[in-house]
Amino acid sequence: MNTEKFNQFLNKISKEPLPVIDAAISLESYFPIVISSKNKELLNFDISSSSEWEVYLKSFLEKNKAKIAFGGYFEKRNIYDRSNYFKNVSENEKRNIHLGIDLWCKESIKVLAVLDGEVHSFKNNKNFGDYGPTIILKHEIENEVFYTLYGHLSLASIENIKVGDAVLQGNTIGYLGSSTVNGEYAPHLHFQIIRDLEDNFGDYPGVSSKENIAFYKNNCPNPNLLLKLAI
Repeated sequence: MNTEKFNQFLNKISKEPLPVIDAAISLESYFPIVISSKNKELLNFDISSSSEWEVYLKSFLEKNKAKIAFGGYFEKRNIYDRSNYFKNVSENEKRNIHLGIDLWCKESIKVLAVLDGEVHSFKNNKNFGDYGPTIILKHEIENEVFYTLYGHLSLASIENIKVGDAVLQGNTIGYLGSSTVNGEYAPHLHFQIIRDLEDNFGDYPGVSSKENIAFYKNNCPNPNLLLKLAI
């Protein structure tokens, strides 16, 4: 199935928004956020500090009367420059284009399976600036197999699960982790759709370099085709 048809397929799975964060939080409490260089507020604090990020996000949510700030698909971000894990030699090779949607909110909030599926893999990705605890679910709908990735979870989220565990849409699969375990970020969920995992286990790139973006645009469709948030 080509990219356009696969995107149409994802969009038709549900007419209604599919929750990935505690469904008790109303969609009216969501507010879009920009974390690219276009957001000049990021110049006002140390973006390498998770604690300063938390202060900024708390203020952002209060100002916008929101509980969850969201966005970031295909957003070019400077925040990854703080970590050698993402740095490469040239600007063209630097991994700074975000491939998922981030949902920023309080730690310990429930994370939900967006669709029926099973646990494909899980792992604690411990690099500074990485996902921390991560779960990947495998889905098969109308003979199409694809995956969803849930990053920046709590350690407890991956302690009592096993590969092959069945999950139902809306099941709680984990909880958001704190900055001490989630790669040194303010608490948030990184949610990503992946067509071909390329033999990865419990991990998959969440940001791309400019030189590889054509491949990832095809392999990592816009998660909003499922979430249907008003961006």
